Amino acid sequence: MNLLQLYNASKQYGSKVLFDQAQFSVNDNEHIGVIGPNGAGKTTLFKILVGEESLDTGELTKASGLRIGYLEQESDWTLRQIAEEYLVEKCIKPIWDLKQIGKSLGLTEDHFSRPLSELSGGYRMRMKLVYLIGLEPDLMLLDEPTNFLDLESIMALENFLQDYKGAFLLISHDREFLRRTTEYTLEVENQEIIKFPGHIDDYFEQKEELQKLQIQKASNLEQKRKHLQDFVDRFRAKATKARQAQSRMKQLDKMERIEIKPLPVKSRIHLPEPVQTGKEVLSLSNANLGYGDKTVLKEVNIHFERGSHYGIVGFNGAGKSTLLKSLAGRLSLLTGELKAGHKVEISYFAQHLTDELLLEDTVLDSLQRKAYRDTTAQEILNIAGSLLFSGDDLHKKVKVLSGGEKTRVALGQMLLQKKPVLLMDEPTNHLDFATVQALAEALQQFQGTLMVVSHDRSFIKMVSTKIIEIRDGFVEIYPGNYDEYLWSLEKGALKERFAANDKIREAEEKPVAAAEAKFNYKEVQKRITGEIKELQRKILKTEEILFNLNKKVEELNYQLLQLSGPQAQQAAIESANASKQIQETEEVLLTHMENLELKEKELNELTAKK
Repeated sequence: MNLLQLYNASKQYGSKVLFDQAQFSVNDNEHIGVIGPNGAGKTTLFKILVGEESLDTGELTKASGLRIGYLEQESDWTLRQIAEEYLVEKCIKPIWDLKQIGKSLGLTEDHFSRPLSELSGGYRMRMKLVYLIGLEPDLMLLDEPTNFLDLESIMALENFLQDYKGAFLLISHDREFLRRTTEYTLEVENQEIIKFPGHIDDYFEQKEELQKLQIQKASNLEQKRKHLQDFVDRFRAKATKARQAQSRMKQLDKMERIEIKPLPVKSRIHLPEPVQTGKEVLSLSNANLGYGDKTVLKEVNIHFERGSHYGIVGFNGAGKSTLLKSLAGRLSLLTGELKAGHKVEISYFAQHLTDELLLEDTVLDSLQRKAYRDTTAQEILNIAGSLLFSGDDLHKKVKVLSGGEKTRVALGQMLLQKKPVLLMDEPTNHLDFATVQALAEALQQFQGTLMVVSHDRSFIKMVSTKIIEIRDGFVEIYPGNYDEYLWSLEKGALKERFAANDKIREAEEKPVAAAEAKFNYKEVQKRITGEIKELQRKILKTEEILFNLNKKVEELNYQLLQLSGPQAQQAAIESANASKQIQETEEVLLTHMENLELKEKELNELTAKK
């Protein structure tokens, strides 16, 4: 069922055209990721879909009775009403269902019993998600929903969106989040809106394939045009060939011209070489960290080494920002010692550092103000250019910049200080996808010491070599990289530890009589046998899907040899998508086979014990 359709849509502000003659549709149950550079028109598109803004030209049609839920990027939700009362009053879903959803997002009874205005930014965002889900919309519009959420809340939101039966459009620069939650990608770029089948990785593959096809077709047409022109030039004056030459001239006039649009300018950030330090750059010994009488982190003993890149993870409110502020000297230790190594100086990027920019400064003024004393004018221009500030943009005043542009200026100030230790608290907020990628690639090459807090898992995974976990007031280095930490969080030792803690908490809140049930061999045997049969059924079904996918790829590849133009482009997209599905299906098949092996082993051990 078609939920909405945009047709020949155009929208511009002043001389800036966001999109021109754009069109796309959204169907029932589609999960669509929306990507594009800052200022391309993604948020404006959402506002058009909900009726907050209008098209200049074009048509927007919606299914009869369509309910749209909209989660805005900036949501101030400062209502004094108790959260539970507000949800009961406004939502369709019953409150007990909403509380269950809220629990998976880290909301407690205490959060539901407090006024919405008293909730912190992160918890307010979670409550807004619960409210949105409670409206039971046919289509959800989510604009950067992971901003201000911690890792485990993001994972809970992922699980919810993966199982969500309705449709949604999701704006995000978090590649991992898009990869896990979406099946289509909507590109808003170059005054166009194009819908691609597949998630973010498929999108990049298809985009590259389309670019290659366009270039090849343009090259073939150019060769044909040159051949025809040569014929016309040679035989135009000859009476015997005049008719053929005239015919070739008409062919030239009618020949298709392919416009290959240049890819958007992407930032490429070059970090200045930092000052060299000793092996140990910072250490905290027997330290308690916090505010006034409140201890947030206790008994912190940790040493940071030169060249290591630390990703800092933990719940919202766990103390990640407190740790960075203490290391940066912005927050005094309650007890203990902070020691800096030889020649160690620190650059600190805070979540609200953009508020410290001087509004009357130009971009160039701001960068010069913080640059290291021996930084040359060219180095400043190089950093500005790598952050997409050049020409007239250098002389724009801070007060007219967008949120993403201000963040880039603050980043430039930090990088130009050339300090050997970088502390970064949510540096990717308000940055577009390409700039986040460029920053991650630059930080990978940074020779100094890096400590970063970010809700963007792809970013953390790219830049960190070690993980610091903050939980229950304690700080510890996790022995592994970010992928290993995530695996442990979802399936391994950390999951078991947290599950045990949850059971202890539940037992404290609601004591339950733990009468030990008598072991029933027949029931256990029946359960395991049923699970084995179900896995065998899944394996057969998955093998059938694999067979059909491989057959489809063969047919599409054969078609590619016969087709040209838009038909060839569509076949190439479908082939790339099917190949990706084959890879994913093979992984599913392998998982089913491993689980079957474990269940058969479990049944054999049970039979041996009988």
